[in-house]
Order: sequence, then C-alpha cells, then structure tokens
Amino acid sequence: MRMMKMLALLGVVWIHLIASAASHYSCNAPLVSTLPRSSFSSSSQSSSGNASHFAKMDTRDGDASWSPAEMDPTPWLQLDLREPMETNADAQASVLVKLSPPPRCRFLRFVPLEWTSRDGPGMHVDVFGCSYKSHMADFDGQSALLYRFKQKSVSTAKDIISLRFKSRRADGVLLHGEGRRGHFITLELRAARLVLHLNLDNTSEGQGGGEVAVTVGSLLDDERWHWVAIERLNKQVKVSVDRHTQSFETRGQGESLEVDYELSFGGIPLPGKPGTFLRSNFEGCMENVYYNGINVIDLAKRRKPQMYTVGNVTFSCLRPDRTACTFVSSKNSFLWLPAALQTTIDGGGFSIRFQFRTWNPNALLLATGLGLRHWKLRLHISNGQLLLSNAATGPRVNDGLWHWLSMDYNGLRVVLTLDHQPIVTVRQPYPLEPNEGFFFGGCGASGCQRRSLSFQGCIRQLSIDRRPVNLSLVRRGLLGSFSSLNFDACHIRDRCLPNMCEHGTSCTQTWNHFNCDCSGSGYAGATCRHSIFESSCESYKLRGGSSGFYSIDPDGSGPLGPTRVYCNMTDDKVWTLMSHNVTLPVRISDSSKHKPHIMKFNYSASPQQLRAIVMASEQCQQEVVFSCKKSHLFIAEDRRPLCWWLDQRGERRSYRGSSNNVWSKDSEVLSHKEHLPLSVVIVKESEAVYRVGPLRCHGDRHLWNMVSFYQEGAYLHFSPLQATQTFDLTFYFKTAAPSGVILDSQGRKDLIRVELSSPSVVTMSFSAAVVAVKSHLPLNDGQWHYVRAERNVKEAWLQVDQIPVGFLEAPPDGAAHLDLGGQLFVGGAPSGPQSFLGCIRSLTVNGLTYDLQERAKKAFGVSPTCPGYCDASSIVCHNHGRCVEKSDGFSCDCSRSAYAGLLCKDEVALFFDKEMSVTYTFSPRHHRKSPVFHGGGGRVREDVTFSFVTLRRPAMLLSIKSFMTHYIAVLLAGDGSLRVWYGLQSDGKPEVFSPASSSLADGRPHRVRILRESNTLCVQVDQEVNRKFTLGSEAEPILITTMTLGKVTLNESLPLEVVSAGQAGFIGCLSSVHVNHVAPLKAALLQRGISPVDVPGALVWSRCSIASHNLKEQTTTTTTTASKDGSQKETGLVTGCVVALIFTAACLLTAMICLLYRCRPQS
Repeated sequence: MRMMKMLALLGVVWIHLIASAASHYSCNAPLVSTLPRSSFSSSSQSSSGNASHFAKMDTRDGDASWSPAEMDPTPWLQLDLREPMETNADAQASVLVKLSPPPRCRFLRFVPLEWTSRDGPGMHVDVFGCSYKSHMADFDGQSALLYRFKQKSVSTAKDIISLRFKSRRADGVLLHGEGRRGHFITLELRAARLVLHLNLDNTSEGQGGGEVAVTVGSLLDDERWHWVAIERLNKQVKVSVDRHTQSFETRGQGESLEVDYELSFGGIPLPGKPGTFLRSNFEGCMENVYYNGINVIDLAKRRKPQMYTVGNVTFSCLRPDRTACTFVSSKNSFLWLPAALQTTIDGGGFSIRFQFRTWNPNALLLATGLGLRHWKLRLHISNGQLLLSNAATGPRVNDGLWHWLSMDYNGLRVVLTLDHQPIVTVRQPYPLEPNEGFFFGGCGASGCQRRSLSFQGCIRQLSIDRRPVNLSLVRRGLLGSFSSLNFDACHIRDRCLPNMCEHGTSCTQTWNHFNCDCSGSGYAGATCRHSIFESSCESYKLRGGSSGFYSIDPDGSGPLGPTRVYCNMTDDKVWTLMSHNVTLPVRISDSSKHKPHIMKFNYSASPQQLRAIVMASEQCQQEVVFSCKKSHLFIAEDRRPLCWWLDQRGERRSYRGSSNNVWSKDSEVLSHKEHLPLSVVIVKESEAVYRVGPLRCHGDRHLWNMVSFYQEGAYLHFSPLQATQTFDLTFYFKTAAPSGVILDSQGRKDLIRVELSSPSVVTMSFSAAVVAVKSHLPLNDGQWHYVRAERNVKEAWLQVDQIPVGFLEAPPDGAAHLDLGGQLFVGGAPSGPQSFLGCIRSLTVNGLTYDLQERAKKAFGVSPTCPGYCDASSIVCHNHGRCVEKSDGFSCDCSRSAYAGLLCKDEVALFFDKEMSVTYTFSPRHHRKSPVFHGGGGRVREDVTFSFVTLRRPAMLLSIKSFMTHYIAVLLAGDGSLRVWYGLQSDGKPEVFSPASSSLADGRPHRVRILRESNTLCVQVDQEVNRKFTLGSEAEPILITTMTLGKVTLNESLPLEVVSAGQAGFIGCLSSVHVNHVAPLKAALLQRGISPVDVPGALVWSRCSIASHNLKEQTTTTTTTASKDGSQKETGLVTGCVVALIFTAACLLTAMICLLYRCRPQS
C-alpha cells in the first residue's frame, strides 16, 4: 500500500485516536467505521477507486485507499464525526503520539506533507474516541463544592485529577485537601499562574520540610478554557496545563497522600464558620472535574449525599460581557473617544475607568486636553510605574496582569486610583474644563505635541462618566476613531513561557521580545547559554593565567555550572585543587563497632562537577594519612574491616593499619580515577588520627584530543545531534585545503553544517539560513584556528579567532525547530560536498566533548594524531600567542599577546614617573565595538589584564574615554585599595566597585584581571581575590576614542576621586597590559611610529620584578638613612650630656678644695 507522512500526527502511517493517560471515562470507541460515505471529503482523488471514503481501515475493497490527485499542491482528507468528539492519538510500530489535552472536535483534517512512495500518497485511517459530555459549574467567588469521603480518611499511592476551567480572576483556589498528619494538596491560581502545593510527609512525626510548590502556565485569567491534569504515582508527579507539562519528585520520605474527610473545589471553607474561606476563592467556571475516576460535578448536579454545596454554585457557565481590545503597535495604536456632552459628575469634570494589561515598561496610556490653552493631562507608564504630572507612583504595572485604573477629575483635582487604591492626587490652582475627547494608548498623527510610545496591551470594561463604552460601535466606525486595534479579544502572549533562559536565569519581556538576565550566573549570551569561564586550569594557563583561584565550567553550556578551584601553575604540570570541609587532622578516641566514627567530606564542587573534572583530567590523586595505635582493622573471624572509606560512588575501600601498642603511620596516595574523590571515612574500633588532603588533578584530555583527515571522503560519525532549537559548538581546526565540510548533521528537511567554504570564509548553515565570517587573511595557512558558534531562539552567531562575529537575528516568534534525525558527521559526510582535509581538535557540542581519537581508531582515512610541531600540549605559546608551523620547528606569533619573546612569556613593562602617560587612540576602523566589543553572541564584553608595582597612592592605572561622556577608570584610592569605575549609564550616574580593601601600593607586584560579559563584572587580584559584581543596568557597547595608562586629564564634572587620581598619575612599573586584542605598552615599545600611540618623553623599558626590588631597596635605604641620622643625633646628645656632667663635677671639686684650704687653722 502506498504510504505517506502526516504533519499533524508526526509522520505515522496508521493512525488511531485513543484517550489520554489521564482519561476519566471510557473513550476508545471506534468512530470512523460507522460513518457514512458523506462524512468523508478530500481536496482531490486520483481515481474513482481512491475516493475519500476508501480511507476506512476496515474497507473490503482490497488495497483501495484514499489517494489525492498527482497534481494536487495541498492535499487533505477530512472527516465529519457528526458531533463534537474527544480524541487522542497513538501510532503503530512502537510510535506513541498523544494529543494533550485531548482535542474536542467535529471535523478532523489530515494534511500529508511528504510520502515515501513514488506513486504518491495513500491512506487508511480510523479514529477512536467518544461523544463529548460536558458537566459545568459556575463559582461566584464565594462558593465551593465539597466531596466527602465515605470513610474518615483516604490514603492513596496513585492519583489522577483532571478538569477544565476558565477564570475571571487572577487568584483563586481550584482544589484543596488535607490530613491531620500534615499531608495536603492545593491547586490554585496565583497571579494568573497555576500553582500546585503538595506535601506527603508527616509533620506530626517531626519529618516536615516535604512541601513542594510547582508553577505551570501563565495568563490563565483570560476567560478562556484551560485543561489541567495531575498524575501522581508515589513520589513521581506530573502536572499539565494545556500543552505545558512539568514533572517533579516530591520531597521527604512519604509516598502516599492521606486526606481526611473531604476535598473542596473552588475554595477552602473554614470549619465551623459557614461562608468563611481561608484564601481567595475561584471565580469562574469548571468543567468535567474528575478525581480518580469520579465525576464531581455530575454528582453535585444529581444531589448525591457525598456532595455538599457552600454558597451559590450554578450548573452552567455564565459569560460576562467584558469585551477587550488589543493595541498592537507601539508606533501608531490609539483609541479616541469623545467626551460626554453633559457630564454626570458633580461639579463638572470627568470620570474614566477601565482595566488594562501590558508587558511594556514605557507607554502613553491616556491623554486629554483641559482649558482654553490646551493643557494636556497625560498619564504614562514610565519604567513600569504610572506617571502623572511628572510624578511616578504606585506598584509596577507591566507584569502582564489585569489592573483596574480610575481617573476622577472635578475641575480642580485629579485623583488616580490603581487596583482600588488611591495612589496620587494632583491639584490645579484654577478650574479647567475638558475641551476635547480622550486618547487611549496613543495620540495618533496630530493628537499630541510630543510624540510618545504607544501602548501595547489590552483594555476592557472601559467607561466614561460612569457610562460603559460599547466597543462594537467603535469597531463599526459609529463611535470615536482608532488605529491598529484588534477587537473582541486580548491577544497578549507570555514570551517567557516556556522560559528559554537557561541555567536558572530569569526572563523579562516586552510585548514583542523577551530578555534573559544572566547576572551572577556565570553565563552570557541572549539566552545565558555559553559559559564565561574556561573549562579547566589548563585552558587558563594557555590564556596567560598564573596560580590562583579560578572558576571553571567543566561542561561549558551543559547543566553542571561553574565551580571555584585553585589552579597551581608553578610546576611543569598544571594542578587543579578541590578542597573540602575537613582541613585539619581528625583524632578518634571513642569509636566502637556499635558507635562508629563517621566523617562526611563536602567539597567545593558538587559530585557531578567533581566527576566531570576527574574524568576530563589526565591524572587525579588524593593523599590519605592514617596514624593508629592498637587498631584492630579486621574482625578476626571473617576478616571484615572495622575501618574503611567510601569513594565517590559509595563503594567501600579499606585502610591498612597496626595492631601493636605503638603509633604507626601509613600514607597512601589514591590515584584510581574511578574511586575519586573520597567522600566518607568510617572507623569502628580504633584509636587513630587521620588526614585527607584535597583532590588534585592535572592535564586536560579534551584540550588536545585531535585527529587528522588525510584521505578524501574520510569522516567520523557520531549519534544524532540533539539540537531542535538550540545548540552550541566549539573546536579548533587547521588545514591547507581551500575548502571542506567540518561538521554535518541532516534530517528529512533540515541540516546543520559548518564548513570552510573558501580559503578565508567559514560558514554555518541551518535550514535556509547562513551565517558567515570572512577573514582578511587566509584560514588555510596550516595554523590552528578557533571556531565558536551558537544558535538559540533569539539569534545565531559564529566567531573565528578574534575576527568580528557573524550574527543573524531570529524571527520575532523565535527560531524554528530543526528536524534532525541523522547522525553527526565530522570531517565530511557520505553524500555531502567536499570533505575536510586537515586536523580538528577539542570538539565540543552542547557541553559534550567528543572523543575524536577513539573513534578515529576504527575509521578509514583518519589518524588519531596530527602532524606538526604545534600539536603537542607540552610545546605551546603562552599568553594568547599563536603557534606557527615551520619546516624545521615552530615559532610563536606574539602579535596578539601582551608578552614578547620566543614563547610569548617575556613581560613587556614600562617604568612611569608622575608626568608620564601612554595613550592609545582608536580610529573609526576600530569601532566595531572594540575593545569594548560584542563577544560571542553579540554580547558586550571587555577583558582587561595588567600587572603593576607601586608605592604611591592615589594613582591612575588605566582609563578609557568614549565619544560621549562614558568612561571606565581603574585606579588606586587614597588608602591604596583598588577601585573600578564604570560610567556607562545614560543618566551619568557612575558605578564603583571595590574588589579588595587591602592596600596594593606596597611595592610588590600585583596582577589584575577585569572581565565583563554584558552586565556581569568579574575582578581577580593576584591569587587571593576573585569577586563578581553586577552592573546596575544592561551596559551597551561604547565607541572608544582613547585608552590611557598613567596620568590623564579628565572632565571636571567626573567624580573627585577619579579626577584626583588622573592628576596624580602613576609612579611605578606597569607590565603586560592587554585590553581584549590591544596591547598598548607593546605598541609603544616595539611599534612606536607605526601604531596610534602617544608617549610624551623617553621610554624606560623595565621589568616589574626588578622595579619591585628597587622600590623595596629605596624603602629600605630611606629607613636605614633615617635610622643612622637618628643614631648620630642620639650619640651627640649623650656626649654633650656626659661632658656637661664632667665639667660640673670638676667645678664642684675645685670649690670644695678651696673651701677646705681656707678653713684649715694656721699652724
């Protein structure tokens, strides 16, 4: 039989429609076999033997089936089921397709898009379902239905609850049940979202903490029908709202739900107080409420004894007359209505009331003229708040919810009320009468003297002077005028549902777009997908890093997230250290078999992150030192250990020990990667002391995982790429060929392909879109080139080395889903264009690094090595240097590095005096938003690194100025602490960040790195400080005029600290200054005369290590001289005192002798 693929039912051949998993009654009767021929219709038929009625699966006409005409451009088959039916879908050949929620329809149309037979499409079909039964109840906000159990309490391990509802309010309880032991289930609307609260733990037994709250859906107060299903099996729960489903597992130990006495629908009545409810009740309609197969509303309609009604519940659904209109354009949407000829307001004036909802933070909401001078009374939404007479007030209103607004004017006073709460009153000195009508949402072409953004959103229940406005008259042109409005419905859309912002980041939106706030997440990009951190310490060293604390992201865009580690780069090997919470030796003295000593180790990274780091490393180890005395480590009878430890998988590992009455010490380095890290130590009978060191790993298996393709037509293949809507990839390549396909993944109609399309162009293709990056130099130069790409719902971008990013914006409704079912091919494709000849390494897709070398061992024309001197991890160019192949070796191209020398390791430094400065001037060709430029994904990015030595403070280290008043300044304050100033906001208010409070003007060398991705700022100082900050607003790229090191003259209007530091300049040594791809010191020393660098005076080439020593010597010399001077002064003072004492003693002695001589008697 001829076969075809169906769009609506995901390409299956035989179609059956059955009830869903949450079915509440039998709904699997065959519907097609009993239909008459008149129920079948189609766009065409290829012959009389292939008419539409031959689509029945039980036809007795042999192989006859429905088949459209060969020339039919859009064939379709339609069934008339004669009455509304509830259906769902399944497929043969192990393909299961659910239509969730089950559709309710009378006409069912199948549209074939592709078919596998050359003879054209053919089809047999049957439909299974049932006649749709409707049981409705209307709740007025003060009522509820109670379903009471036959027994006192009901405990269930499995629950299936389903219902349909449409709500007239944003808040209200739909379902509630609770038990005396603390179990409960509550389903409620909160802020127009559905929230399920569930607790299976016994709070009476002290368990507690088991409550789970899950939010699903949005804008559910739109007075449209929504379908809800809750399916629970023990701890596994799935809750669905329309087409949005969320699955989760309950907390705690409980697996059953125990509910006492009753379940309530529509509210939570307070026991003993009729008509009193604990929370806001549901106001709206419910239909077909099923609790574990029980039709609750049907029981209530039939007045069954287990049902009890609270308040007024009617068994129909009232439709209130609340017609809405939608303002669709931010440029020209408006509604003008005339003022009433005779006002009903006491004292004159007017009164306006309406409801509105919007996402936009800025818009004109209402405007009218007052008095003969045409004074405009304008009500705006400004930064999410209402703004009347230049005074913003009240809560945020751009939250997508309905808000009640009323404006009352009596000629002298305007009172504005929001959600029934007065928020502002404006008084006039003399009475003014309205002289024209009212503009809502905008002013049209001539309605306002000042143009404003029009309102995008919805308005309903509009009344002027307490008279409701009939919007149907407006739509027919019989009342007022309008532009760019849609009537009879509110077409607001929640663009944050589902939330496309990744890694737990928050989503904000306007009417047309959504934005992701990546602040503090460690990720950047339009959807916060790509990590701003390197994947290993090895990568940081290649970027010029030194020993210190770093954040690494072991799986890039994967779910693990970044973690903080210490990178030791002092040895030939780069070691990654992950510490835990037990750093000191642990002494054990009172453990026993019945009361063992148990110590758990909590690491600075999660178990999943630790596992990823360990498996990506070349080698890992952890030292355990165990000292024991009289330790019986085994039970004599069966040799069971009394002391052991658990590895990261929870498996036991035993220690060695000593049974002698002396202390013995045993040290062991655990190096089996499968067992690391150690997680728990357990000792049952021992007097011991033990210490567990940090987990230490070195090497990066992924960084140098490379292969070479040396045979035309060779390729590697991997499992299909999971990239329906988003994907990202990174890799390195080098080749001498002019073109070649590097990556290729295809489906039935879509593809993803990355290729070197010409010697200087790399392209990324997906579906009909192409993103290209063109280099001014050939890329087939036999050197390594780095490629980074991403596609998400908002944009696609491609980056090669430091070449400006190729960028493609997605359509307003988001990027289309890709149909990719084929394998991922690397280096070519079986039936694709020219394959790739060259080397590829470090291929990572969606956070997963592919083991190219392992796959190359079994592939034709592919080698698990790459020839050349630049392919060994032990021979690398440092600090952004690029390795260049030569016939007899290699050399390092340091043009993009702030360092010099053979391996780009020699620092380039200048000694500055107070008046010295180095200024780098940017010409217009630099203004592709660099050095403050768009990084991956078009996001604003700055990467600034430098080293310095100084004793002076305050001091200006680096300053950046733009064409406008924007600036960036990095300085030392008066106390010597580092300050980073960002003056990028439009209001001129700067932001200042202090990463460390200690003084850096201490004569020692310090290294600083400042990295900004969008509005996330990371500052690292030496090894000790690594701080993360968030800029107050989304920063924009700036067009830079100059970047200055040292003394600079700044605008006097800037903050005093910045101006004073600029005047003080810098005295000391600056080295290795690198701002993105610009190295100003290197340009001044090595490229002076050909680079745009201005240096007044002579240059003094220096080394900051020597400068540090000289500054210390100066300090020591000064101190020594001062000490010598002080000693000499003290010596002189002492000598003078001694002489004076001797002279005084001599005088006294002489006087005494004279006195004695005179007094002696004459002989």
